[in-house]
Amino acid sequence: MAPHLDLLGSVVTDMARTLDFYRRLGLPIPAGAESEPHVEITLPNGLRLAWDTVEMVLGFHPNWTAPTGSPRAALAFRCADPAEVDRYWTELTEAGFHGELPPWDAFWGQRYAVLHDPDGNGVDLFAPLGGD
Repeated sequence: MAPHLDLLGSVVTDMARTLDFYRRLGLPIPAGAESEPHVEITLPNGLRLAWDTVEMVLGFHPNWTAPTGSPRAALAFRCADPAEVDRYWTELTEAGFHGELPPWDAFWGQRYAVLHDPDGNGVDLFAPLGGD
């Protein structure tokens, strides 16, 4: 059997702020998780997402250092329609989260926007233009 992708994880500097960001995108993060050093959820498709504090990671990998520069990967959230892309963009940027690229109608046929989570990871929002 070949390995299969089961979990995406990231290291966070502020668990509460990070979980607030992803809750606003509708992820089912349990109440009270903000005080935990490791938080993990399972999405309906079975993929797990996890967040670990820097302190947690340093506990088992003492030489870990945070990467620098622009992110090379992003999570992409499909929205119901173009208006939802705009709505989430507005809600998150008004809540103080970084908006990297405001919503636009991309040449590939999607309404698209790019945010950064509190640790600078790319988070894309998209929806088909004119129906799917």
